[in-house]
Amino acid sequence: MVKGITAVKEYPQSEIDQLKYLMDEYGEEIKRLAFTYTKNWQQAEDITQEIFISAYNHLNEFREQSTIKTWIYRIAINKCKDYVRSWHYTKTLLTNTFYQKSNSLSPEEVYLESEQKEQIGKLILQLPIKYREVIILYYFKEFSLEEISATLGINLNTVKSRLRRAKKNLETKMDMRGGGYHG
Repeated sequence: MVKGITAVKEYPQSEIDQLKYLMDEYGEEIKRLAFTYTKNWQQAEDITQEIFISAYNHLNEFREQSTIKTWIYRIAINKCKDYVRSWHYTKTLLTNTFYQKSNSLSPEEVYLESEQKEQIGKLILQLPIKYREVIILYYFKEFSLEEISATLGINLNTVKSRLRRAKKNLETKMDMRGGGYHG
């Protein structure tokens, strides 16, 4: 059994059950993270499978130096970076992956908000990976700066610097596209 995560709601004993638990708990988030790297849903699903196979093969190596969430995200980011460096990688457009629609708005407001979010999503995916990953982990996955530092294996000050530069880069791109985001 993997140490350090037994406090989580009735964590399973067998490795197969642990894998099922991890897939249920983090599968959708990991797939969305993979999509931010690949920009292709089919490839994101394939990489997600590889991530969980790798996690399963290394469950016995989890050493409680981080949370299980940070550990699996680290595996995911490394697999995604390997893919991006591979010859298989091709760029495609984003089709609005990060956001959920609100039912409390009028249809017109929902449409405008959707368009703004899609535009921001496209701009995020145009950022260099080192900026894109900190934006996604911080704003969309709600990781703390310390968790991002541990997950990416970089200094905390580097995380802060990349986050600041990513925001500035996004602001510049939004201004160039017509006055920025006012949402």
